[in-house]
Amino acid sequence: MKRNIIAAGALALMAGSLLAADSNPKDEVTAAAKKLADSGSYSWKATVDLGPNAQFTPGPTEGKTEKDGFTWLSVTFNDNTTEGVSKGGKVAVKTEDGWKPAEEAGGDSGGGFNAGAFMARRMQNLKGPAAEVEDLASKAQEIKKDGEVYSGDLTEEGAKALLTMGFRGRGGGQAQAPTDAKASVKFWIKDGVITKYESKVSGKRKNRDGDEVEIKRTTTVEVKDVGKTKVEVPEEAKKKIS
Repeated sequence: MKRNIIAAGALALMAGSLLAADSNPKDEVTAAAKKLADSGSYSWKATVDLGPNAQFTPGPTEGKTEKDGFTWLSVTFNDNTTEGVSKGGKVAVKTEDGWKPAEEAGGDSGGGFNAGAFMARRMQNLKGPAAEVEDLASKAQEIKKDGEVYSGDLTEEGAKALLTMGFRGRGGGQAQAPTDAKASVKFWIKDGVITKYESKVSGKRKNRDGDEVEIKRTTTVEVKDVGKTKVEVPEEAKKKIS
């Protein structure tokens, strides 16, 4: 009887060891991202730090999304805040003249920066946190786990993709490939769901004048109200994307 108990205990320990060995931190991050996507709804806030030598500090970006429903985004730049909503691939942006569909949001900027056009592009290319975490995890060489924190470095190609994100070449074309690109990521998981993630990227790229500039960017995204978020969209905005 005693031998049977010892044997059973040994088998249980072996099974536990095998399960631990089969546990892959990258798979756990991906599963946590999918669980967030399947939660029904969530909110997030993203902040960007361009380093102490940056010419400007971007304001925060806040978002809300409901599965198979509306996604709302708010982007702050200096003292100006621009809002956008999307559903089923259609986008509407709040402008000085009210809500406009994406194709009309640009207006006439006289060749300068146009907040409406910028937001329209941002909404059309938006990856919510759930999708972004999956993408970042797929680009990581290896992810290690320490408690509730998962971290790793991106591949060279992954770092280049992250570094050029948001940049466009002359005439709106594709930006030139950066050099010396390096990037790392961190993910925080609680109860099997992503609660926070951070990406750090650095490298060099040429600006529109052809001069090589050094880029450093840390982006932090905090996720909250998982399964409890409600996206309230003005009727005027709904009409633009119906």
